[in-house]
Amino acid sequence: MNHEQPIIVGLDIGTTKIAAIAGRKNEYGKLEILGFGRANSNGVQHGMVLNIDQTIKAIEMALKNCYDSNPNLEIGEVYVGIAGHHIKSLQTRGDIVRQSIEEEIRQEEIDRLVADQYRTYIPAGDQIIDVIPQEFTVDNFQNIPNPIGYSGVKVGANFHIITGDKNAIRNINRSVEKAGLQTKDLVLQPLASAAAVMCDQDLEAGVAIVDIGGGTTDLAVFYEGILKHTAVIPFGGENITNDIKSGLGVLKTQAEQMKVQFGSALSDEAKSNAFITIPGLRGMAPKEISVKNLAAIIQARMSEIMDFVTYHLKQVGLDTRMLNGGVILTGGGSQLKHLIQLTEYVTGLNARIGYPNEHLAGGHIDELAKPMYSTCIGLILKGYNDYENNNKQFEESFRKIEVPDSLQRQPVDETLDVIDENKPVKIKQRKTLKGFMDGFKNGLIDLFKEEEDAKL
Repeated sequence: MNHEQPIIVGLDIGTTKIAAIAGRKNEYGKLEILGFGRANSNGVQHGMVLNIDQTIKAIEMALKNCYDSNPNLEIGEVYVGIAGHHIKSLQTRGDIVRQSIEEEIRQEEIDRLVADQYRTYIPAGDQIIDVIPQEFTVDNFQNIPNPIGYSGVKVGANFHIITGDKNAIRNINRSVEKAGLQTKDLVLQPLASAAAVMCDQDLEAGVAIVDIGGGTTDLAVFYEGILKHTAVIPFGGENITNDIKSGLGVLKTQAEQMKVQFGSALSDEAKSNAFITIPGLRGMAPKEISVKNLAAIIQARMSEIMDFVTYHLKQVGLDTRMLNGGVILTGGGSQLKHLIQLTEYVTGLNARIGYPNEHLAGGHIDELAKPMYSTCIGLILKGYNDYENNNKQFEESFRKIEVPDSLQRQPVDETLDVIDENKPVKIKQRKTLKGFMDGFKNGLIDLFKEEEDAKL
């Protein structure tokens, strides 16, 4: 095992469950799971922490279970997922005029360009969670995935800015802090899930990641290697359970059991002569429930969720012909029978289930490859990406002194031929998942020290 690498912990605070997973990368760059704990979540609704006390208890329980699975663990900092219908995203554009135009563009200039975006005007009560560069421009050259090493007068980029409600963010931070942990960074859940289930080919082909959780359905859309759109749809598995409960007049626990064991997202596929018998309450006669009726209720709500997905794709101008990778369904709700067929029917795109084993080392327990842990495993990957980037910058500052230009070999992907001024050349680089993850910035400002910033 590679003991040089840090242990990174993802904490997924969901509507139905809270999961804590600790992982470390092995020498092959795959994630080895060192600890895993989960607990039922009570204080969260539609992805938002409403009852802090109950949420703290659930986080502590998940942590205890994580320590039980590996008593040698020490957990201090965690990467936390955020969702909820208060999440919004907007597109902005930023440019800086460079001071030393003879020199090549450096990382510090890109960092400054990104930092400028944190001053974008957003409505009162909201806060920027993440600023993600989409594609860069250097003078007249456009669609540059990474401008470092180019030279020019002006460098700019299109940005995808994700904002959330300050109170909702504060509630998450308080819950995590009072459970004795520190939030290292807040990451939008659909982006974490995407990192866990996507590979480089998906990123290149163009995909919509649909993470169906308990309280929300999270959407992240990628096209030509760029994050085009994110959204949080305020419906999830809990809504389906509640629909079954009220539609069939059963208890919530019975509704959940029926959904998981007998549920289907297509009523046409359900047998019309099959019935489920539910014991009557306190001496009342047992209830007979038609499997077809159950499927009709599930189909109605699932179709509504998929209609939202289609609506969001149209909003960003991506019709069905453009996403060759189709829809990747993940999250606990993706386990429903016949959901792939319903998704294909409603959206007109190919669909498949995304399992978070894309980056996992072999030998992990099967439980962790379930789609419901996509967000949590994605949070660890995000943490590693931050760690590797910081290390790279640290190493580069040393390298600058030691290696003479004549000995520096540029990686093939990054080299550019000499460009004839009169004949502009369009440079295309392969988009990689690493590049997408690098787009994340540490977007979390410590909220308790942050009030002064708000006044600026």
